[in-house]
Amino acid sequence: MALKVYKPVTAGTRARIDLRRDDLTKGNDPEKGLTKGHKSHGGRGAGGRISVRHQGGGHKRKYREIDFKRDKHGIPGTVRSIEYDPNRSANIALIFYADGEKRYIIAPKGLKVGQKILSGENASPEVGNALPLEVIPVGFTVHNIELTLGRGGQLVRSAGASALVAAKEGDYVTIRLPSTEVRRVHKKCYATVGTVGNEDRMNAQLGKAGRSRWLGIRPTVRGMVMNPVDHPLGGGEGAGKGRNPVTPWGQPCRGYKTRSKRKVSNNFIVTRRKKK
Repeated sequence: MALKVYKPVTAGTRARIDLRRDDLTKGNDPEKGLTKGHKSHGGRGAGGRISVRHQGGGHKRKYREIDFKRDKHGIPGTVRSIEYDPNRSANIALIFYADGEKRYIIAPKGLKVGQKILSGENASPEVGNALPLEVIPVGFTVHNIELTLGRGGQLVRSAGASALVAAKEGDYVTIRLPSTEVRRVHKKCYATVGTVGNEDRMNAQLGKAGRSRWLGIRPTVRGMVMNPVDHPLGGGEGAGKGRNPVTPWGQPCRGYKTRSKRKVSNNFIVTRRKKK
């Protein structure tokens, strides 16, 4: 997928760089049976208070139900279309299975319309196929990795992301994640072979503030320009505030580790992404 650079005809197109989306299937709407309403809460929780800042507005969306479990074992499927998904950075692929069922999956790089895919222990390690980690050869790149058996993929689902199968030992397979963290995952957990597509998305530029608002992203204000009542870094004359960067609630936000030392999954991490 290539990039489209606009001529500086207006202020909005002066810095705009878009995706061409040539590999998306033209002229088809999302599968009606696999979509449902998606209500925007503007970053507010059940109590009506903002828990995630800088969210609100944006264009109305429909949620596409994605098959992260890939549990149609032994049933071949055919890629019917590659589609845009407004709810994630990656594109999605509509799969028609031999038994008549339809499902959406995350579209890996290189997946083509009309291609056959399969999931299960007997599937070949080809792009788009889902297999247990124990049968995927060392050195292959994978995505949509399970952490809990049967729960579905939780890791490596963003556009352009991939993990490396680094080693196998006993009941666990060592995976090198995109963050450079190395962790062990049970060998029976499923993963999909290949790299997530739409890798050029990181090079796109919105070009104007309004396009951020269309995406539901509200403005972000620096803490140091606020008043002292609104942020620990606010107030005073000039830029120097005399303290280290913190969040609006006083939590250090650079180099301060917030991960619990008693977290159960710590035992499965071989190398942290942040070196000591």
